[in-house]
Amino acid sequence: MDTKIMGGKIVTARKKINISQAQLAEQLFISPQAVGKWERGESVPDIITMNRLAVILGVDLNYFSEQFSSMNTDTEPEEPATAGFLVPRAGEPGKKQKKRNWDMSRGNWSDADFSGLENLHEKFSSSNMQRCKFIGSDLSALLLKSNHIRHCDFSGSNINGSRIQHSHLANNQFTSCSLKEAEFSGSYILGCDFSGADFSGATIKSGGLEKSTIVNAGWRHTSFIETYLADIIFDGIIDDCYFENCAFSRVTFQDATLINTFFKGRSLKKIRFVNCRADRMTYEFLKNGKADLKGITLLAS
Repeated sequence: MDTKIMGGKIVTARKKINISQAQLAEQLFISPQAVGKWERGESVPDIITMNRLAVILGVDLNYFSEQFSSMNTDTEPEEPATAGFLVPRAGEPGKKQKKRNWDMSRGNWSDADFSGLENLHEKFSSSNMQRCKFIGSDLSALLLKSNHIRHCDFSGSNINGSRIQHSHLANNQFTSCSLKEAEFSGSYILGCDFSGADFSGATIKSGGLEKSTIVNAGWRHTSFIETYLADIIFDGIIDDCYFENCAFSRVTFQDATLINTFFKGRSLKKIRFVNCRADRMTYEFLKNGKADLKGITLLAS
């Protein structure tokens, strides 16, 4: 494969979805300089990155081959603006037609209000969104892949059972959301507000949760696996939760009760405990991880 030809194809596909080199690099978790080298034909992505690149750009892997002359020739046409509504045919007033699901994949959205949406399912990937509203929406069982979401409001939404993969979420509102059984994998969450959110049964793995507000959030059967946790405060009841191979930086448990909670793998010296209580098993896990136990009182057996 001629690297110059591949570079040109990457430029064309990137411009078609209207994102910058820096935005593409952020979604791939690489440097903008690396994207620049690809587009100039000085280097090529490895096969794993190539797969992710194809998803973000909305192309088939064959698009990058020299024999492929046009982009997305086998894709279906975009749905009209009426998608998702019940629209009667002419001459049949009031007759309901089959409802079509929303498809917001590979979109660039700014200042849009999609509050109350339902049935998004797997059609919301590889999108860039800024200042959009999804207040009170049913986003359960949603698959989000390679999204870039900033300053959006998901307050009061049902996000149960959703999977958020390889996405970047910054400065979003998730207050009073239900995130039961949701899975965040390979995603970075920065400066978001999860006040009053329910994380029961949720999994957060291979990513980061930083500088976010989680006051009064629900933590029951929640798992953190290989996650970077920084500048956050846990409070309330932490019940039957799991922290494995997590990195902690300026993490505080304050006015929290830890029950049957498992810590494994890394040093816990950087965790601060203020006015906390813990059962014997949790206390011993913390002790084994070299945590500072001064701010913890043992619960009565």
